[in-house]
Amino acid sequence: MGALLTHLLPTARPLAQCDDNVRIRGLARNRWIDYPRATQALEILERLIQTPERERMPCLLLHGDSNIGKTQIISKFQRHHPPEYDEQKGVEMCKIVAMQMPPTPDQQRFYASLLFELGAPFNATARLSALEKLTRELLRKVAPRMLIVDEVHHLLAGSYREQRASLNLLKFLANDLRISIVLVGTQDAVIALQTDPQMVSRFTRFEIPRWNESEAFRCLLAAFERILPLRRPSNLARQEMVRAILAASGGLTGEVSRVLNVATELAIRDGREVIEVGHIENAARGLLC
Repeated sequence: MGALLTHLLPTARPLAQCDDNVRIRGLARNRWIDYPRATQALEILERLIQTPERERMPCLLLHGDSNIGKTQIISKFQRHHPPEYDEQKGVEMCKIVAMQMPPTPDQQRFYASLLFELGAPFNATARLSALEKLTRELLRKVAPRMLIVDEVHHLLAGSYREQRASLNLLKFLANDLRISIVLVGTQDAVIALQTDPQMVSRFTRFEIPRWNESEAFRCLLAAFERILPLRRPSNLARQEMVRAILAASGGLTGEVSRVLNVATELAIRDGREVIEVGHIENAARGLLC
C-alpha cells in the first residue's frame, strides 16, 4: 500500500493504512496548515513580543469573520511561547497571557476573567479597586510581554460609556505594564475601536480575509490533501473542486476544514477513497450517508 500513498506526507501515511474507524476518528485531531496570511500574522506577533519595553508599546487588532482561523493563529503562537517556571522566584513566568473579553464590557468582570486565566484565587465580589490592584501585582510577577484579548467585539454589547471605560482599561494596562496588547475579534471589533481615536492610532489592523478562487487557496487545498487519510489522490486543487469547496465553505478556513473532514469520512465510508464533488455537496448539507 505504501506506493499508493505517495500523495500523502510521510507523517500522514501510517493513519491512511489504518482501518476505516481509526481513520475517521483521526480526522478529529488538531492540525495546522501554513498559508501566507497566517504566516504574516505570526511574524507580526513575533515582532511584537520581541519589542523592547518603551513608553508606547505597539499593539495589534487581528480581525476577520467568525471561523476564519484567528483563534488557531493565536493558539499556534502561544505554543511557540509556553510558560517557563522560575525556580528562584517560585513563579511560572508567562510571555503571553491570553483571555476572552467578557460577554458584556464590564471592568470588574474583565479583571475577574484575567485573574482566572492567571490561575489566581480571588473574591469575585471584591471591589473593582481591589481586583485591579491584585491583577497588576500578579502581572508584574508573571512578567508577560503580551496580553491577548479574544472576542473583543463583545465591547459592542455595552453602552457607549461602558465601551469607553473598557477601552481606557486596555490602554491603561498597556501603559502601566509596558506590554503589547493584541485584540482579536470579528469586523465589529473594528467598529468598537473606532469610538476612540487613541485606540485607532495605537492598534495596527491586520485582517484575515475570506478565501476566494486564487493560487493561494489552491495551495491550501493541496496542503489539506497531503494530510487527509485517503488512499487515493483527490486533486483538490483542480478548478471544479476549488469552486465546490468555496461554495460549501463560504471561504471560511474553519468551514473548509469541516467540509473536507466530512467529505473524507464520506469517501472512506463509501469505499471510493477519493473526494469527489458529490462528497463536498453532501458535506455542505451535513450528510454522512
